[in-house]
Amino acid sequence: MQLRRTAALAAMLAALVALGACAQDPGFVELEPGLSYVDSTVGTGALVEPGDYIEVHYTGWVWDTEKQAKGTQFDSSHDRDEPIVLRIGKGFVVDGWDRGIPGMHQGGKRTLMLAPELAFGESGSPPNIPPAATLIFDVEVVGLPEVQMDILTAGEGETAALGDRLSVHYTGWFWKDGAPGNKFDSSHDRGRPYQLTLGAGQVIFGWEIALEGLKTGTTARVIIPPSLAYGKNGRGSIPAESTLMFEMELVEVVHP
Repeated sequence: MQLRRTAALAAMLAALVALGACAQDPGFVELEPGLSYVDSTVGTGALVEPGDYIEVHYTGWVWDTEKQAKGTQFDSSHDRDEPIVLRIGKGFVVDGWDRGIPGMHQGGKRTLMLAPELAFGESGSPPNIPPAATLIFDVEVVGLPEVQMDILTAGEGETAALGDRLSVHYTGWFWKDGAPGNKFDSSHDRGRPYQLTLGAGQVIFGWEIALEGLKTGTTARVIIPPSLAYGKNGRGSIPAESTLMFEMELVEVVHP
């Protein structure tokens, strides 16, 4: 037990030394203990706020505390040639991202330095991220994608929130040249609404955005860009880079 405590203390001290070196660099700004950043490009687009869905390109390295430099690269969206889409500021990513990305602008590029407690902690994330690792990320906010939503009928029932079990009737069409094209799916054809848990990653991001905050009985028309749908890979009968339109009705909300 004493050996583990000693190792943990040593790792914490190393992380503080690394972050202290960054904070002393004139280019770095300490947001809070354990989190420093430097902007290489400020960006001129929309401001990122907690709760936003964002498209991000990133590369992550383990910080080499002995060399005071980037060490082993463990992940990069550039290797996959596609940014990731995520919700920021709501606990869906590591704390250092939740705290370090809001305030950036679309088009901005930022380097984040995260102490272990704001990344993957004492356990790390084997096999690529060792225990008690300080991490450094180059992050670029590519976009803040949005859905277009028109309320057709305003409901007056329970309000859908993260964690709720929802029942939704829907029909989906491909959206092309500003108009609906071929229908690709409908719960009405199966005679029963689709069920999902909001915020559990069971549906595309566009649905998560559209459904949160709706009241039972609401019907809406929603247009979802590819980045919030099935992206560059598509899925099944849905081709890559497809913009989708849904007419949906929130049939039931069951709170946990």
